[in-house]
Amino acid sequence: MKRNLLTLVVLGGLILLAVLASQIVGIRLYDRVATNLCISLTLVLGLQVFMGNSGILSFAHMGFMGVGAYATAVLTIPAQMKGMALPDLYPFLQGVQLSPHLAIAVSGLVAALVAAIVSYPLMRLSDAAAVITSFALLVVLYTAMTHWSALTNGPRTLFGVPKATDVKLAAVVALLALVTAVAFKESRTGKLLRASRDDERAAAAIGARIPQLRWRAFVLAALFTGIGGALWGHFITSFSPRAFYLKETFLILSMLVIGGPNTVTGAVIGTFIVTAAFESLRGIEGLMNEAKVTSEPVIGLTEIVLALAMMAILVLRPGGLFPTREIGALLSRRTGRQEKSG
Repeated sequence: MKRNLLTLVVLGGLILLAVLASQIVGIRLYDRVATNLCISLTLVLGLQVFMGNSGILSFAHMGFMGVGAYATAVLTIPAQMKGMALPDLYPFLQGVQLSPHLAIAVSGLVAALVAAIVSYPLMRLSDAAAVITSFALLVVLYTAMTHWSALTNGPRTLFGVPKATDVKLAAVVALLALVTAVAFKESRTGKLLRASRDDERAAAAIGARIPQLRWRAFVLAALFTGIGGALWGHFITSFSPRAFYLKETFLILSMLVIGGPNTVTGAVIGTFIVTAAFESLRGIEGLMNEAKVTSEPVIGLTEIVLALAMMAILVLRPGGLFPTREIGALLSRRTGRQEKSG
């Protein structure tokens, strides 16, 4: 219990420190980076709840981010603007307008409901079959967002979403996701799910209902991913289905894999590292293009470097930077050694 509390204090302190730094500096760019960081933390922690405890790689969760973003758009775009933003919207939704904060919570529930309906049969699968079907589910969700014009405006950019997400709101949601991820990991469901990850047959032999355990984790992960998508929608205010597909999936997965998918600490530290690297590399790209270092514009440097970094981590440290132990356990262990040596 003390180790878990220490983990929450340290990781929560990092989040608060990032937010305070952005407020003290007072530069709009840093405020935007800190807000993106907190939104990414919500998405990565949601993914860690399922992937870290079940051991199953999931591509589908960016699709649920899209569900949350489009759900909050439908619920919050002013009624007078819906005729332009969503000309084919169903009549019973045209007059609906919720407050952004309420819509964010409702959008997370919508994403969780969609996940609960479509995912249960898939939770019986393991290994390569589970990974392939999760990718197929991402394709299904992306295709639905691209062609369901009544709710998404099709492949075109949806505009008119109210600006409601600031760094404080994003930080509060990220802290809630952090507490939930730690609590789920230490719950009975989380422990049984990790037992099935390590030895599926042994876990089944002691009575673990593995599909149901995975389904619970998947739905909870979709809840926070949907909330993260809604936060992002109210931050960026206009988007298209392309924002919820392969490029973004790779970015979120790289944060979790580099930090360590099996620990909440890995999810948080990986998000900090990749966000800092992503913003730095994007700045370097811009400087190289302004200086005209090459005859052609430099495009894709950020993705290439992140891909190489993920490959290096998988080769050198397959479990990520924090493969098995949370930071609270590591600090407690170090403190205990110092007391014994003293």
